Amino acid sequence: MHLRRKQFYFVLLAVLLACARVGFAAEGDEKDRVLRRLDAAAARFHTTSADFEFDSVTTDPIPDKDVQKGKVYYARNGKSFQMAAHIETENGRPDEKIYGIFAGVVKLFEKQTNQVTIFSKMGQFESWFMLGFGASGKELEEKWEITYLGSEMLDGIKTEKLELVARDPAVKKNLPKVTVWMDAERGVSLKQVFDEGPGQYRVCVYFNIKVNDSLPSDAFVFKTDKQTVPINR
Repeated sequence: MHLRRKQFYFVLLAVLLACARVGFAAEGDEKDRVLRRLDAAAARFHTTSADFEFDSVTTDPIPDKDVQKGKVYYARNGKSFQMAAHIETENGRPDEKIYGIFAGVVKLFEKQTNQVTIFSKMGQFESWFMLGFGASGKELEEKWEITYLGSEMLDGIKTEKLELVARDPAVKKNLPKVTVWMDAERGVSLKQVFDEGPGQYRVCVYFNIKVNDSLPSDAFVFKTDKQTVPINR
């Protein structure tokens, strides 16, 4: 009797392990399929514009939520990449700011204080800024460990949900995990959730997305003057 029971458990274990291997293989195949679609989309990618809402949420120690709305622009030409987020309102009040990455340098322009902050040591975070807009599957694989979480419909569009963990320890320290909902056909994100450590996360939602249309002439320009204060960090 005991022998038969042991044999049954061994058979059951073998079946479960076989199912697990099949499941992992299927997930790997599906992830590879999505990444190769992103390779194809990246080859066609030149520009993108979109409206956005960025929600920065704190759950601990004091619950808080900061909501920014505006328009974002992306442009790519070979390895040259630019991104600029034009913030128009913060928590429902006008508050004009522009931040982005230009020639590998991260900059923030704040109109109300008329100052430009230059983050010269943040070039390593370029993969963060281009995340989901123009990055190929191969580029994502170079910068991130990727887990495929299945497909999901957002605003009537089929998206592929990916969980990303940075390979660079410096990025991972500040950004433990990112979840993105990708329109793999166009190579753009409809939604991103940035895990920023215990008690903090950021939700980015994009809509009215336009791919490969002409961008405004001031998409990547700060309107500074002689009184603009530069700050280097």
